[in-house]
Amino acid sequence: MRAAFVPEAGRVEVGEFPEPAARSDGELVVRMERASICGSDVHSVYDGFHNPERVGWPGYPGHEGVGVVVESRSARYPTGVRVLTVPTGRDGGCFAEYQLIDDDHVVPLPADGDPARLLMAQQYGTTLYSMRTFEPVVGNGVAAIIGAGSAGLFFLQQARQLGFEHVVVSDLDERRLAVARRLGARTLVHAPDESFVDAVLDVTGGTGADIVIEAAGYDALRSAAVDAVAMRGTLGFFGFPERLGPAPFPMFEAFRKVLRIQWAGGTQSEPGLVSFRDAVQHIHEGRIDVEHCLEPVYPLDRLPEALAVARRHGDGAVKLSIDPAA
Repeated sequence: MRAAFVPEAGRVEVGEFPEPAARSDGELVVRMERASICGSDVHSVYDGFHNPERVGWPGYPGHEGVGVVVESRSARYPTGVRVLTVPTGRDGGCFAEYQLIDDDHVVPLPADGDPARLLMAQQYGTTLYSMRTFEPVVGNGVAAIIGAGSAGLFFLQQARQLGFEHVVVSDLDERRLAVARRLGARTLVHAPDESFVDAVLDVTGGTGADIVIEAAGYDALRSAAVDAVAMRGTLGFFGFPERLGPAPFPMFEAFRKVLRIQWAGGTQSEPGLVSFRDAVQHIHEGRIDVEHCLEPVYPLDRLPEALAVARRHGDGAVKLSIDPAA
């Protein structure tokens, strides 16, 4: 089979591998129909966050995938069932024609669903789980989001559904900000030329937002989030760490404001994968917009190119996907 792999840190290639086989109880082989690139994939390939045990592993680091079970050692998932594959990022393997995975990390999909759209339940599911752990309180009705990638735009939609009347969204790319406006953002901040903190304080009369969600992954932006949130407000940190090891953080200002700080993560270990299952249902029922996430799509052999584009923040695209069969 054709599969991408990381031969060493900083490089990704596509090559030929034996097709996997399900040999242990609970194992599945899934023929992949579509996969998408996560920001953590970029960090795993280029920034030293890779799993050493997965160097050379077929399909790594891809972990957002959808496909059909073609071999099963599971009583829960017979062959022919279409599933969303949700392994942890350290155990990814969906940048391949076939993926070997255990039945604790798949979610069944409706037979009449669109695989390309339902694939987005992986990213949306992580933001759904995170927003539930953030437990935002609608005080002055203002939420602020740093980053208008797929995660930030899913947070935007949830904030509007939770009752936040005014959502501020910041991003480096005007095309992504245009999507944010379509999805209900009222104040757009084109960074770095415009100040996110100034925009939030202007909207709130200087008090700050009820919740600030950092979904871009930079230390400076986490500091800006502290400056932009209200006293006793909530900080939701979703963005990936910028580096291994300690990082600077404005402790005194966070202490002074008596902030509630909640880090995101762990959706793949949620009992029953409830958030992923809810995400599938929401997308299938049309309760969440994923149209902005569906293009562009690259064939598997062009995955190295697609990862390079993702490293450049998508060149304006919100989400990049891979067609393993193309």
